[in-house]
Amino acid sequence: MIHQLAAVDKRAKISKNVIVEPFTTIAGDVEIGEGTWIGPNVTIMDGARIGKNCRIFPGTVISAIPQDLKFDGEDTQVIIGDETTIRECVTVNRGTKALGFTKIGKNCLIMATSHIAHDCVIGDHVIIVNGCGIAGHVEIGDYTVMGGLSAVHQFGKIGKHVMISGGTLVRKDIPPYVKVAREPMSYAGINSVGLRRRGFTNEKIFEIQKIYRAIFQLKMNVSQALLYIEKEMLPTAERDEILQFIQNSPRGIVKGYGTGKERE
Repeated sequence: MIHQLAAVDKRAKISKNVIVEPFTTIAGDVEIGEGTWIGPNVTIMDGARIGKNCRIFPGTVISAIPQDLKFDGEDTQVIIGDETTIRECVTVNRGTKALGFTKIGKNCLIMATSHIAHDCVIGDHVIIVNGCGIAGHVEIGDYTVMGGLSAVHQFGKIGKHVMISGGTLVRKDIPPYVKVAREPMSYAGINSVGLRRRGFTNEKIFEIQKIYRAIFQLKMNVSQALLYIEKEMLPTAERDEILQFIQNSPRGIVKGYGTGKERE
């Protein structure tokens, strides 16, 4: 299943039913799971750990060393989960000693020409649309959709079930379940369409809306809003997840639309 015009190091661990197309190069410290398709003109460098039934399209470079001047040749990895698709000319850099790996979860779709830098951790079922730039040490939660030509500042954190409009510059952290858009980036409501598609009930969506209404619409600062939510709203998994995310956000979260200043 390996084309004779592919250059595959004999030390690479390639499972059954893997297809490697011509003019692809695979280094020795590489592992590829069953059923994965590697298209032509792909470069997979040392440290890549690719799961089962993935699809990697032409021009992609996986596990190149970080574009970080502090990198000193340490032994690090890129880990890609099962059933993930990586389209044309995507670049995924391996980690540094800070974390040791860059990770993309299961069932993700990384569209053409996007870049994922060192030490990023991307959850499951994430969609990153064409031309996105994700700087180092970024965390992206499950089921997030990142619109085309968006960019995320280094060390940024994005929660689960987030919808990011195309062309957004993500300078602040984005808590779970919301939509963001405009420039500068602003809160644009909760991601109700995405939540319904993933089985959230109307009652649960309304509960999440109440939480974010307190944060962005009741004319309180974030600290006051968090105290209000803890006191006035019953504890649930979603409520506690939102509170924990915001409390653990040293960069601060996205501002509310029309507030005139970023949230602190």
